[in-house]
Amino acid sequence: MRVALRGEDSAVRRAVVAGGGEVVAPDDAEVILAVGERALADAALSRPDAPVLPLSLDEAAEGYYSRFVEAFCDRVEAFFAGEWTTDEHPLLSVEVDGAIAAEAALDVLLVTSEPARISEYAVRTERDRLDAFRADGVVVATPLGSDGYARAAGGPLLAPGTGLVVVPVSPFATRSERWVVPTEATMSVERDEGPVSLVVDGREVRGIDPGQRVRVRIDGAVSLVRPPAGT
Repeated sequence: MRVALRGEDSAVRRAVVAGGGEVVAPDDAEVILAVGERALADAALSRPDAPVLPLSLDEAAEGYYSRFVEAFCDRVEAFFAGEWTTDEHPLLSVEVDGAIAAEAALDVLLVTSEPARISEYAVRTERDRLDAFRADGVVVATPLGSDGYARAAGGPLLAPGTGLVVVPVSPFATRSERWVVPTEATMSVERDEGPVSLVVDGREVRGIDPGQRVRVRIDGAVSLVRPPAGT
């Protein structure tokens, strides 16, 4: 099996070779191993032809090398037996006042940059305004990113193909809504008590002023490998 590595780790490279794989460039790969969340986002946004297999940093840790080699060999065997399946996960386009600002695979966050500052945010879909609320921020996440920042803020885990989740971050109200929207959402700062930043897949992109609209919409997809249970 021809394997490309993103977020390369020496233990992973050795495991690929020990499992009978060949490390190649992404354009020649049958599968791309992405080690860690940052590598997964970068691999997905490169829009590869080959499917991407996410690998946690814990799985790839040097101390677990023997166990990982064994598991990887099982995965190789399953791959050649045709037992692996793939899920399509959405990628996002991020626009600020109509101009493309970034792409995302995991989540898009508006957050007040200074501690102990609460701003007012609004969320809209294509047709309706969903709500306005005072909070530290608001996050839109894909199913792939729904177990990250959105989950920590109280959002649900999403299965592939179920839409996007929108979650207020540390809202001022004792109760707040969370929404699952089909394909897009628009966030804005209605009033700020401090600078607000646009953060995409964990990277700060730019500041956002009151009245500016940040539109997040599905724009393409990436195939992620889902090995059979037990491998």
